Amino acid sequence: MTDSAAPFADIRRLIADMPGPDADAVAMVRARDATLTKPPGALGRLETLVEWLAAWQGKGKPSLDRPLVCVFAGSHGVVARGVSAFPAAVNRQMLDNFAAGGGAINQLCAAYGLGFRVFDLAVDLPTGDICEAPALDERGCVATMAFGMEAVAAGTDGLAIGEMGIGNTTVAAAIYAALYGGDPAHWVGRGTGVDEEGLARKAEAVRLALQTHAGHLDDPLQVLARLGGREIAAMAGAILAARLQRVPVVLDGYVATAAAAVLHALDASALDHCVAGHLSAEGAHAEVLERLGLTPLLSLGMRLGEASGAALAMGLIKGALACHRDMATFEQAGVSGKAD
Repeated sequence: MTDSAAPFADIRRLIADMPGPDADAVAMVRARDATLTKPPGALGRLETLVEWLAAWQGKGKPSLDRPLVCVFAGSHGVVARGVSAFPAAVNRQMLDNFAAGGGAINQLCAAYGLGFRVFDLAVDLPTGDICEAPALDERGCVATMAFGMEAVAAGTDGLAIGEMGIGNTTVAAAIYAALYGGDPAHWVGRGTGVDEEGLARKAEAVRLALQTHAGHLDDPLQVLARLGGREIAAMAGAILAARLQRVPVVLDGYVATAAAAVLHALDASALDHCVAGHLSAEGAHAEVLERLGLTPLLSLGMRLGEASGAALAMGLIKGALACHRDMATFEQAGVSGKAD
């Protein structure tokens, strides 16, 4: 391994050590499902969601007793190029809003009984402008990924991840363009609501970023460091740590999926413990999810970020688990089974 690749060595080793699904746990879920008072398959994807929980928790009786929603917040140097309808000052203001319980995500977590934690990733210190320099150096990127791994340190049986950061739809678009190619404008959306001129500035910023970092984007981890941001690196770390700790993950929208896409580019099985919470209205999210082999649970035209779609999806998963766990069996209810 070259010296330039050394900072990422531990990340590559962790990816190589990822555990797989627990087939015995899935078999236990299916055995119980066959006894419940419903026709086989009648709850559709709700049934396979419980199997997914069991597979990745490694438990025949899966749980969501300590579900946690994490929002990772960062600041981006590229914002100075006019790529957002809002100023960078909103980053700190929104963190204060979350702390006061005033965000949409606060209400969703309260409604569904979800734990909530915010990671402040130096929102007062923007990353490098990706059009001119790397967002992060390699060591800074790895350190931020390690910080994101703390999302599962306190113990949780289900993790929903999202983000907040003015300008981060631009850096997410740059990541997708680097990973998948094509016209940079294809990956750019309106984010916080930019006008046509702002949309053009976003596309130009992505084009310049790809040009600036040309020759360094064959490695997905270099893509993350050079084009991403602290919240995206931290989310990548959280997703990886969750896999290692056997914690199922619900992904939020366009920006959170960019973190997932980096891991998928390193190992096509890296997201097997993840589900896409929703289809965002931002950018080419549907195409990205298709590339990642993820079918979103919800499609509500949302593009807020801050884990709002993932939290809604976590509520749905809690409902799926409640049905599996608490429904009566045919024997308990005295209901006749399927006729021979």
